[in-house]
Amino acid sequence: MPESPSYRERRYTAQDGLSLYYRDYGDPLSRRPPVLCLGGLARNSKDFHAFAGRLARARRVVCPDYRGRGRSDYDPDWRNYRPEVYGNDLFHLMAAADLHGVVVCGLSLGGLLAMGLSVTAPAQLTAVILDDVGPELGQAAIDRIRDYIGRDHPQPDWPAAVAEVKRLFPNLGLKDEAGWRRFAEATFRSGEDGRLHVDWDVSLAKALSHDRHDLWVYYRALRPFPVLAFRGALSDVLSAETFARMAEVKPDLVRVTVPEVGHVPLLDHPQVEQAIDDFLARIDERS
Repeated sequence: MPESPSYRERRYTAQDGLSLYYRDYGDPLSRRPPVLCLGGLARNSKDFHAFAGRLARARRVVCPDYRGRGRSDYDPDWRNYRPEVYGNDLFHLMAAADLHGVVVCGLSLGGLLAMGLSVTAPAQLTAVILDDVGPELGQAAIDRIRDYIGRDHPQPDWPAAVAEVKRLFPNLGLKDEAGWRRFAEATFRSGEDGRLHVDWDVSLAKALSHDRHDLWVYYRALRPFPVLAFRGALSDVLSAETFARMAEVKPDLVRVTVPEVGHVPLLDHPQVEQAIDDFLARIDERS
């Protein structure tokens, strides 16, 4: 795949033959633990560009597009849009990209997948960063997310796309128009009809089930690992009560509540950046 000045574009083949995409930043031979960035339900590798570029000065950073998002293939069977399949894809990614001892930075769904990897591939993990996600999820938030990811939101131009993401994510916490534009560009893609369309398969919504698994089982599997967890103070996904219980279950959990933002606190927020830098410095000292 072509090279970018700041990252390498790579593809690998999933167990069922789908071609999946990832961005590879930094020095693959760095002795510091690499970071594996896992995005939210309908998000993709573009969300991590600035964050990965900053970390790549000192370490390798890998940012995949899940199946059905970004530049990865869409799955012809929507029933495969489920965590078990994503976890298998990530296992294949780590093998294909020669990733070992990763620090997983998981936003929303990505945090749930990090919990899953602590069960299915614990030897591959060094530490975990959870961004506004925990073992209990707000039902109102799930319903809201199902509604917006289950349909396209075609826009005529980028100013309209910016207005749409502001409507969809009013508590995101972006402070300027440049930030909103970058977020819009990570949310929409240009279509053959000349309009902008969401950069995910809207069939993802079909796979969101009302069934509930005991996610505390997976969270408890994080006990051996250093974990940093963020919560947006206005989040409707991760409640303050669940956030407090997470610390009771794992007393060494490092918790940070980010004021005045909802789901999810962005990785370029100054408080988030500082907490991650401090956390990674401690991980590096242990490695």
